[in-house]
Amino acid sequence: MGIKVEQLRTTTATTKEEKTNFMNREITLFGASFSDKIKEQFYSELSVLLNSGINLKRALDLIIDIQPKEKHKKVIKEISKAIINGSSLSEALQRNKSFTPYEYHAIKIGEQTGQLHHITENLSAFYERKRELKRQLVSSLSYPLIVLFTAMLVVIFMLSYVVPMFVDIFEQNKVDLPWLTRVIVKLSDLLLSNGVLLALIIVGAFAGFKMMAKRQWYYKLIGKLQTKIPVFGSYLRKIYIIQFTQAMALLTKARIPLVQGIQLVRQMIRFYPLEHSLISIEKDMVHGEKLDRCFEKHTLYDKKMIALLKVAEETNQTEFIFQKLYDQYSAEIKYQGQIISNALNFLLTFFVGLIVGVILVGMYLPMFKLSSIIG
Repeated sequence: MGIKVEQLRTTTATTKEEKTNFMNREITLFGASFSDKIKEQFYSELSVLLNSGINLKRALDLIIDIQPKEKHKKVIKEISKAIINGSSLSEALQRNKSFTPYEYHAIKIGEQTGQLHHITENLSAFYERKRELKRQLVSSLSYPLIVLFTAMLVVIFMLSYVVPMFVDIFEQNKVDLPWLTRVIVKLSDLLLSNGVLLALIIVGAFAGFKMMAKRQWYYKLIGKLQTKIPVFGSYLRKIYIIQFTQAMALLTKARIPLVQGIQLVRQMIRFYPLEHSLISIEKDMVHGEKLDRCFEKHTLYDKKMIALLKVAEETNQTEFIFQKLYDQYSAEIKYQGQIISNALNFLLTFFVGLIVGVILVGMYLPMFKLSSIIG
């Protein structure tokens, strides 16, 4: 009991410490009911309690007691209620929309093998590393996005307020406008007369993309296009490869067979090129092909990964190799993310300066002409 209380206190203290550290906060959209951060804590606490000999129902009750938010308590209470009614933990997770098929299958394997405390520990590690990757992405892309948003505000402000002031001066003095100035004035008029319509179109397009995201054809199309984007395509591909190697490292550590592990990962990661390749790899492995040969058929996986998988199969060190691949790709993407972030910062700053400069030059050209007429 002392072990349990001490572990729960440690977890709670860690949670409070994370709340005080801005860089450790997880960014979620629309307040996800059971975010990756909460899942990491949930599985960590559940693993500790199960490992100390407490039964599942009692462990869930203790976890409910330490939840600070009612919505998180509600999710865990639903799981506990399902278990009281005779369901297994995996079945309870399957019926709850807050959990993924990957979690359901992983927990089910833990129940079947009697390794539930190890599986929950692995799931906690998985979500911890997933959040770490997400923080790296946010850190790399946050400043460029802020610059881009600021640029849009500056352009809208200049076209809405600055340009009309100059136009009034030009009309009063009947100045012939150069081509560049006429284009900028037309853009200003378009924004002023159809600003609301343009905003509605943007919102409608965003909503349309969100609706289409649920369609299978759109999911396939976007997945294929993402890998073909210069620079970013390689970056995105590596992000999903990191998720794959991380999940496989955790599953092989839990002594889950490779084929079954690939099935689980395929249900977890939503990226069409990866999902499509894993379907083919799974079939080839069932037919007895070697591991490296199965992956070699797909351009999504680089030569380094294929070479190490060959070593993994020959030495029976799949857990170690997948972990090594995860560590190497994580280091690479951190460095690559910094390069992309620095390049985007420069390009966006240059782009903002160029747009503002063009607008100012377009507005001041007629002023020079007007001053020469007056002079």
